[in-house]
This record gives sequence, C-alpha cells and structure tokens, in this order.
Amino acid sequence: MRPWHLVPSGSSFGRCRLGHVPEIPDATQRVIDAAARKGVELKVTIFEQSTHTAEDAARAVGGEVGQIVKSLVFVSDSLEGPEPCLVLASGANTVDVALLAAVLTGPKLRRATADEARELTGFSIGGIPPFGHKRQIRTVMDPDLGRYDVVWAAAGTSTAVFPLAPATLRMLSNAVVTPIAAGSTAPVSEQAAGASSGA
Repeated sequence: MRPWHLVPSGSSFGRCRLGHVPEIPDATQRVIDAAARKGVELKVTIFEQSTHTAEDAARAVGGEVGQIVKSLVFVSDSLEGPEPCLVLASGANTVDVALLAAVLTGPKLRRATADEARELTGFSIGGIPPFGHKRQIRTVMDPDLGRYDVVWAAAGTSTAVFPLAPATLRMLSNAVVTPIAAGSTAPVSEQAAGASSGA
C-alpha cells in the first residue's frame, strides 16, 4: 500500500512520490482548510488502497488499532429530524450506546444510516473526518485516544489519513472528552486528564 504524501506549503502541496500525482480530493481539501482556519497544518497521506476500517488504517500507517480515530455518527430522532452527534472513538473500542445516550441525555439514540451520515456531515462513511463538516455537530471524544502521543484520523475519503496529537484533535473538533466505550470504568476526570497528555 504505497502512500501519496501531501505536505502543505503555503497554498501549494509537495507530493513525495514519482509518477502520476492525483488532484487532492475536494473532501480532503475541506478538512485541510478547516484545520488551517484554526492555525493547524495537516500532513495528509493518501493511500492507493482503502483505510476504511481501523484495522486497515493501522496496517497502512504502521500503528496500533487503538491509535486510529473512528468518527462515528449517532442521531437522536426528533420532530425537527435527526439530531447528530459525532463520536471520536479509539479504533480498539466499541461505543456503548447506552452510556453515550446517558452522556448526551438524548432519547432514542442510534447509529446514523450511511445516507444520514453523508447528509449531516458532508462526508461518506469510511472517510468521515473529526472536523470540517457541513454543519456544527456536537462531538464526544473517547479518552482512550489520550493514551497515545499521536493518533490518526480520516481526511475526508476512505484512503486519506492524517496524524495529530490527541489534544489537537480535541481542539480542532471542539470535543468533550468523556468515557463512551464498552467497559469504561475510570472516573471521567481521570480519563479526561489523560486525553490531554499526548499534546
């Protein structure tokens, strides 16, 4: 799985590979631009093969599954339509929907369908980034991501990823850090403190 490395340099991008170089996908550019508006320069890698699953992404970047940020869209149904919440979960964890519902105090919480996720975020499942969405979305971050110095997140497509520190992830996504994984037992304050240690 050979990557394209897209390294921002002003308004142009250096690409570290010989041969045909594809254009940056519009979805990826939106993520890069969203980070730039908050003063963060992303170093995006685009792979030839999909990094759709946490396992695929971990293999591609040579990291642990726990370092992969899963951006999962949940919704609460209301009279105005589905109200979204984005969960940034460690790739090694499974979201406890009942725990998440308790955190959000949202009735009838469920995973968004692929169509709902695309409509609410502007991105397709498998490439949903932690920020840069078409609308503001309430975001919850798994404190287990704070166990790592660097985590990897999707950059708008199923083949594009970028690394960043957990504290930077929290800042860019405006996330609230709270336990949402099945089997979470540590106190919220302890886990939230751990989430900023990788900055």
